[in-house]
Amino acid sequence: MNLSLYGFGERGFGERGPEDEWIAVDCGMMIRQDLPDSPLQVPNLDTLTALGIRPRALIITHGHEDHIGAAAWLWPKWGCPIHATPLAAGLLRAKFIERGLATDAIRVIEPGEALECGPFTLRYLPLTHSIPESCALLLAAGEHRVLHTGDWKLDPEPLIGKPMSAATFRAIAPVDLVVGDSTNAPMPGHSRSEGEVARALEHTIARCEGRVVVSCFASNLARVLAIGHAAQRNGRRVSLMGRSMERMVAVARGLGYLDDFPPLVPVSDLGYLPPNEVLVIATGSQGEPRAALSRLARGRHHAMELGAGDSVIFSAKAIPGNELLIERLKSGLKRLGVTLLDEFSHPELHASGHPAQEELRTFYGWVKPRHLLPVHGEPRHQQAHRELAEPLGIQAPLIPLNGDLIRLDAEGLSLVSRHPQPPCIVSQNAVAPLPGLAGPNQGPRHGSLYLALSVTATGEGGWTRIGRLMLDASQASPIDEEAFTDWLDETLETLTGDTLAELRLALQPRLMGWFADHLRRLPEIHLQILAVEAPSASELG
Repeated sequence: MNLSLYGFGERGFGERGPEDEWIAVDCGMMIRQDLPDSPLQVPNLDTLTALGIRPRALIITHGHEDHIGAAAWLWPKWGCPIHATPLAAGLLRAKFIERGLATDAIRVIEPGEALECGPFTLRYLPLTHSIPESCALLLAAGEHRVLHTGDWKLDPEPLIGKPMSAATFRAIAPVDLVVGDSTNAPMPGHSRSEGEVARALEHTIARCEGRVVVSCFASNLARVLAIGHAAQRNGRRVSLMGRSMERMVAVARGLGYLDDFPPLVPVSDLGYLPPNEVLVIATGSQGEPRAALSRLARGRHHAMELGAGDSVIFSAKAIPGNELLIERLKSGLKRLGVTLLDEFSHPELHASGHPAQEELRTFYGWVKPRHLLPVHGEPRHQQAHRELAEPLGIQAPLIPLNGDLIRLDAEGLSLVSRHPQPPCIVSQNAVAPLPGLAGPNQGPRHGSLYLALSVTATGEGGWTRIGRLMLDASQASPIDEEAFTDWLDETLETLTGDTLAELRLALQPRLMGWFADHLRRLPEIHLQILAVEAPSASELG
């Protein structure tokens, strides 16, 4: 959930707050898997409002969701120009159009180009990451030169794009400050190349016999391309599952990044192919309940079923906090008899997009920073980054927290003030403080929604739905009934209670949360729950 602000003023910081000109770098979101229905969390702008900070431009380093995902929600408060490389700009335009926003403010800048914004001169410096067109930013203002690395790694074989140019970064040395990626700072050695992963995927898929599903992040186009080539070389047809995957591939193809990608088979045609000719690239590696892979694990995907002899490859690392959802997903796949290959049993099938220790040392040998501000990751990653930098003669006096206001001047880095950042959740098509996320009385209600479901106790403390769901939403906003039914079935499995009254008490607030996140206007909800006995095996026979 990245949002950095850079301000410059000849007089420094006055008693009433920062003065002069500001720019924003990146504007990302995160998914709150710990809240009902996994809503979006975006940066809190209260501090900027209180300090009188209004950026005159938004600068995007690359197209990952944690760097662009909040722009369509927060940019309307600023209305400033947005500068992004072609791929990130294309993804942003799609998001803005979905939200009904004009896209005129989105301006394309090519990697390697420079622009001026008030007192700032910025240059986009190409580097390698797990999405094309990732760039570091060299910011110059007054006598100071700051390198904001964004996310990066040293990949000699990136598959899409060129390896990083040592000459480019040596040419800007020395810099006063690096604001640098700490994600893999505790990891010794060097991260794996995308070229290595591509070869491992090809060899692994060659050994699979039934259907193969490979799950990865949609934005990792090099990985998507590698999977497509591996499928083609092993006589398999490729299909995409997941809206974000389809969108990413469409935007990338429009920019010429996937010209040699094999022809795609529509998902609806998969049932006509022999299992050993099927390969699906699917979203859902983090266990997202509504993603394609979770639907397959529950046997609820309309186009394909998985079973014994099929294989699922996780070509993505678990994001901290998602472990429970991922384990639930894997348990569902195992119950189907599917063979699982993941980062633990087959680490060669994934590569991180962030630099390990030898890459950091090499990079700092090029740019020769005087100071380091370690960002990204958790405090232990930042501390490891700091400990790596100091023996290299790089001063790293601070481990910043979200909301820290930090000064860089002739004396180096210093903490000016600390501003807590309470969570902000995207709810009911608007940004709201977290306490109002699932409140039944938040905002106006429009229309009525009637819901009746028959349930039976599972014997394991949970509940399961029996028979058809009765849903009348004719007086309310349109609803995706398939997504709602999938969510409801999964939620019922997790709820405990000995009586229908206890079940209602547990289910009602979750229902309110789901509808608040998925309907433009929240209706009055009428819930009826009926208890029935599950049919016995003899009755079914």
